[in-house]
Amino acid sequence: MRVLIVEDDARMADYIGNGLREAGHVADQVANGTEALSYAEATTYDLMVVDRMLPGLDGLSLVKVLRSTKNSVPILMLTSMGGVDDKVDGLEAGADDYLVKPFAFSELLARLNALARRPAVQQEETVLKVADLEMDLVRRTVKRDGQSIDLQPREFTLLEVLMRSTGRVNTRTMLLEKVWDFRFDPQTSVVETHISRLRAKVDKPFDTQLIHTIRNSGYSLHAPR
Repeated sequence: MRVLIVEDDARMADYIGNGLREAGHVADQVANGTEALSYAEATTYDLMVVDRMLPGLDGLSLVKVLRSTKNSVPILMLTSMGGVDDKVDGLEAGADDYLVKPFAFSELLARLNALARRPAVQQEETVLKVADLEMDLVRRTVKRDGQSIDLQPREFTLLEVLMRSTGRVNTRTMLLEKVWDFRFDPQTSVVETHISRLRAKVDKPFDTQLIHTIRNSGYSLHAPR
């Protein structure tokens, strides 16, 4: 694995770096948070070892910046502060593990190996796009061809279900379960009514139809084939 060590104590950085290289890994060393950001931007690392007390951009701030830029590299934070609150601060900043100095190299290596075995975190999708239709799940907005579309909460949920399954058919029963949480058929036209409202807002003002009725099956949202 390739590891970035961010430690301003040269002796400590060499101790960790040499140990990792002896274990067959590639280790880069930097002495401050600003330099670490440059390295992390230019190179894909499997792991990072970050000292909490760094000159300039400290370890907590470094981790927060990395996470804000969607960098999900596993991070082991090192510190001489072993209080519970200190550990909580590190973990809440975005670190994946916390090791208090002094430590045995064997423990550090074991913790890094454990982090490396964790499955990669999948970034949650926040924007759905189909053709010129765009849904922002965070801002709860919908646009088509750059024009804002005002949807009621249930209409928004229905459109989200259709967009998440682009090209696939959602039966009436499936939509009742996913959108209205019905586990039975209420024998109403609620699905048909909401599909009609969606079409009036999402399709009618535009040249291309995206919401399609699949005869005897259900509904599908997809771009023209």
